[in-house]
Amino acid sequence: MNLTTAALQIDPSRPIARLTLNRPQARNALNTALCHDLHQAVLAVAENPAIHVLIIDANGPVFCAGADLKERQGMDDDQIRARRLRAFALYAAIEALPIPVFAVLDGPAVGSGCEIACACDFVIASSHASLRYPEARWGTVGATQRLPRIVGRRMAKELMFSGRAVEAQEALRIGLVNRVVAREALAACVDELAATIADGPSHALRSAKRLIDSGLDDSRHGALAREILAIEENLNAGVWKAGMSTFSGGTGRD
Repeated sequence: MNLTTAALQIDPSRPIARLTLNRPQARNALNTALCHDLHQAVLAVAENPAIHVLIIDANGPVFCAGADLKERQGMDDDQIRARRLRAFALYAAIEALPIPVFAVLDGPAVGSGCEIACACDFVIASSHASLRYPEARWGTVGATQRLPRIVGRRMAKELMFSGRAVEAQEALRIGLVNRVVAREALAACVDELAATIADGPSHALRSAKRLIDSGLDDSRHGALAREILAIEENLNAGVWKAGMSTFSGGTGRD
């Protein structure tokens, strides 16, 4: 796989992959090449059953400065439309990964960078992180679907209409990120969390992710039916026994 603007690393000793946005000279702005490379890497991860966790981070002080406006200046309407659809396909591919995915923010995420982060299952941020949704202020449309599902309708409108930056602690308070740690502690926090998740039973993690995501778009009773079916699948496959043996000697709860 020939990636020029992103780097995919798979840990040979652990079932963990790391996907890095790698256009630091352009503040990791999302252009056509980066869309393509990230999407190809995500598809490769999806096809690799040995990977249990994916980390998405960035090279440089900015996670992603949003869409590459320099590239867009030379595009006609059809080219802009095609580029936007590439980005939507990328976000959807990240969201559709069956494994836990988390983004690591150690600097600003703007526009498309926020969409990448919001497509992940959760976000770990340093105290230097921030998120900003400037699409409406730039006269375009974007980020109108994932953002309100995370922070609620009213807060999403405020962030979208004002285009203001959300600093790390506020992002934590409103649910845009899961944890905020000091910059010097970020790498250790990410490594520990990735190792903890990767050490869990992959089949159970995949089932839990699928059921949470699908259940939120279903009725309460429909979501419960999905969970019951998943439990039956788990019992029929016999995989629960391996998970239970991990906790032998302890006490557990259903």
